[in-house]
Amino acid sequence: MLNKLPADPVILLGIINTKLRDYYRTLDDLCDDMDISRTELSGRLKMIDYEYDAGRNQFI
Repeated sequence: MLNKLPADPVILLGIINTKLRDYYRTLDDLCDDMDISRTELSGRLKMIDYEYDAGRNQFI
């Protein structure tokens, strides 16, 4: 559930990548801590052609 995050995928991208850079070692850590669905988050960002890169720990 992504209710507490912006619906606009471009704004969501910026927020998620910032959080990954500043606070979380992995996407799973972020999703667990924020109680959000990794599948739903990844799906929303895939709509604008971004996918998670574990090596960079960001959506690219």
